[in-house]
Amino acid sequence: MRFFSDNAAPVHPAVMQDMADANHIDTAYDGDQYSARLDAAFSELFGRDAAVLWVATGTSANCLALASLVQPHQGVICHKEAHIEVDECGAPGFYTAGAKLMLVDGDGAKITPATVTSTLDAIRKDVHQVQAAAVSITNATEYGMVYTPAEVAALGALCRERGLGLHMDGARFANAVAHVGCAPADITVNAGVGVLSFGFVKNGGMGAEALVYFDPAFADAARYRRKRAGHLQSKGRFLAVQLLAMLKDDLWLHNARSANTAAMVIAQAAGERLLYPVQANEVFLRLTPAEAAALRAQGFDFYDWGVVDDHWGAARLVTSWQHKETDVAPLAKAISAL
Repeated sequence: MRFFSDNAAPVHPAVMQDMADANHIDTAYDGDQYSARLDAAFSELFGRDAAVLWVATGTSANCLALASLVQPHQGVICHKEAHIEVDECGAPGFYTAGAKLMLVDGDGAKITPATVTSTLDAIRKDVHQVQAAAVSITNATEYGMVYTPAEVAALGALCRERGLGLHMDGARFANAVAHVGCAPADITVNAGVGVLSFGFVKNGGMGAEALVYFDPAFADAARYRRKRAGHLQSKGRFLAVQLLAMLKDDLWLHNARSANTAAMVIAQAAGERLLYPVQANEVFLRLTPAEAAALRAQGFDFYDWGVVDDHWGAARLVTSWQHKETDVAPLAKAISAL
């Protein structure tokens, strides 16, 4: 009955079991046997050499990534609704020691080469203006829209041409891959992404995200930044083992497919109420205040997401890995009956 956030979902039993199995004496910090396996495990997944750091939160993953790509006097181009702008309490500026977020618009919280180019072209090449050094995109976006490999590749080509780094906030990366049906590399490193914040907490993990560097040289300094930021946990094996458990037998992808399928059941019931196409595990729809109250009176929990116009509000409903089609059927029925 709760569709408030996939952050609220339980930890997957396989992750919990592997954490219990790791509850023995091992080397501290990131010197344990599980942390030592991360580079190889993710390199196999992406088919390219990768250096991987575990961190506890998506915010730290995003901001450590950005700190690797920009200097304090530089800027990061991102969507005005990006999580790094709206929901991270100024953490990008904190981690980068002052780098500026340079905001652009775009439907469904997606940006395009055209919007990036227009932003770049408007910046004078002199010391008085902040120069962009990176682009950050979210996949799936804050409105559940998915960048295709071709769309990422177009941005990647522009970044190479202009000498910019490309970061992907992948808090719901698994859901994006499940929707597109591509290899993970095709929507990241093969398309020009330099560093990926690979989300696991929303997808069945307990408290671990992967910071994936496709240029391992960037990871060297990031290890010092992680320590300086207070994110080098002494019992890091419990973070590493979560990531390995999710990669085992493609549990990360299976979980995302379940969440996406459940979201589509709601989407089909919502019909013309949908504000955006449902491509991942988030559903945004129009509800009047009375309709929202009626759903809550039946026990359904969800976010209010602002005002659409004088009569309609927006609501966000999020499915998670644990949801089956039968679990969301009551909500779909309730929406259809409004």
